[in-house]
Amino acid sequence: MARYKPYNYDQSLMIPVCLKDQLLPGTIEFAIHYLVDHRMDLSIMDKRFNNDENGRPAYDPRILLKVVLAAYSRGLTSSRRIERICRENMVFIALTCGQVPDHSTIAAFVSSMKDEISPLFRDILMVCDEMGLLSGTTFALDGCKLPSNASKEWSGTHANLLRKQLKLEKKVSDLIDRQIQSDREGADPSDLANREKQIERIRRKAERIEDFLKKNNARTGRQGKEIKSNITDNASSNMKTSHGTLQGYNGQALVNEKQVIFAAEAFGNGQDYGHLEPMIKLSKQNMEMIGYSADYFVNKSFLADSNYHCEDNLKFCEDEKLDALIPDINFRKRDSRFETQKCHKPKSGRFTLEDFTYDEAGDKYICPNGKELVLRANRTKVGNWFFRRYGIKKGDCTECKFVSKCMVKQGAKKKWLAIPIEAAPSYHRDMVEKIDTEEGRIKYGERLGMVEPVFGNIRIHKRLDRFTLRGEIKVNIQWLLYCMINNIGKLCHHGYGYAVN
Repeated sequence: MARYKPYNYDQSLMIPVCLKDQLLPGTIEFAIHYLVDHRMDLSIMDKRFNNDENGRPAYDPRILLKVVLAAYSRGLTSSRRIERICRENMVFIALTCGQVPDHSTIAAFVSSMKDEISPLFRDILMVCDEMGLLSGTTFALDGCKLPSNASKEWSGTHANLLRKQLKLEKKVSDLIDRQIQSDREGADPSDLANREKQIERIRRKAERIEDFLKKNNARTGRQGKEIKSNITDNASSNMKTSHGTLQGYNGQALVNEKQVIFAAEAFGNGQDYGHLEPMIKLSKQNMEMIGYSADYFVNKSFLADSNYHCEDNLKFCEDEKLDALIPDINFRKRDSRFETQKCHKPKSGRFTLEDFTYDEAGDKYICPNGKELVLRANRTKVGNWFFRRYGIKKGDCTECKFVSKCMVKQGAKKKWLAIPIEAAPSYHRDMVEKIDTEEGRIKYGERLGMVEPVFGNIRIHKRLDRFTLRGEIKVNIQWLLYCMINNIGKLCHHGYGYAVN
């Protein structure tokens, strides 16, 4: 007959635990513990409290910051899950010295770090500088679009939201009429109670939209047109990604060759080209705050993808004396390495300049239908080129059988032929020439291995698949905390967790 060792759950064990021994050198928890205690200035948080004589003692901000950073490094963003792990996990028990801050305390601490998060981020940058991780001559900028704690269903222009409100109110009215009819017919009381709950739920939605429209003005985009608002988190935006459209924020980060983040900020705008200038200025500010001169980035390579390519950004990089490589959206089509790549190239079938006959004596063009286009403007600028413009007489295109091959839009009022005569000064054209060189393409190829692994680390290994806070300020705090974790991880990778033991 088999015999087993006896066991009894109705007993207590006393296990001696040394808290310091739970924080092993070389781990990210050990690095967080040492950095917070010895290298990060948290005295700036003391002004929050006025309990030196009266009131309950508060949790030390060092304890809370250690817990939050360690939890984020494991992909835990929920304050309730962080509270639970402080009760159950021995490493977290060691970080908190046995204290268990509740979830509301943790959530309030993270949300209230508006003024302290940037100085703390720079404290980590200074340690990275001491470890030689800020050296390098190449920097890359990119953005990571993540969903916010808001639903796309609550998005729309003010006109769309008003229509939704009226639709909900009509639905409430219809349900009330149905309930009155059911009362007369003697319906089941349980059905009436369920309908009352449904009416109240829909009414609250309509009132929520009405209250939002009263308190908030319409949002305006960079083009001066109204963009969608969001009732849950109005600072977030509808953003197009390779995986579809999401309601979220655009987390920007500037990194160097060693994948250390120099500057980070979350924006409620999905268009990357508008974030280049503020990110460069923020990076310069961070470097000046840790002791470097204002010309730290001068003549250094700056890489960004085609989403940042625009004339204003290229001019700004030129003014800042950055050796920028920001390709246009067509740069791969000009690359000989992609000539054999299969792609769909639809034939437009439209007329080109060769289809028009030039009459040099009369300085005019004859279209394929035999109509004359006479000179209307000797020199006009369109985009980055100067053109001679030839126009056709009014009514000549009305019955033309070739109009579908000639005009971009059927029924267009203005019909002319533009002949390029001179290229205007253009940062875009200079960048095209620069990126099309073999050296330029090789240099730009470094971008992928610099910034993309940083976002992969944050999104996959640290499991930040969505922002859990609401509002641009709070979301930016969460984004900076994750970027701090990335930099602390780089410190550990280069031996910092052992060197300080």
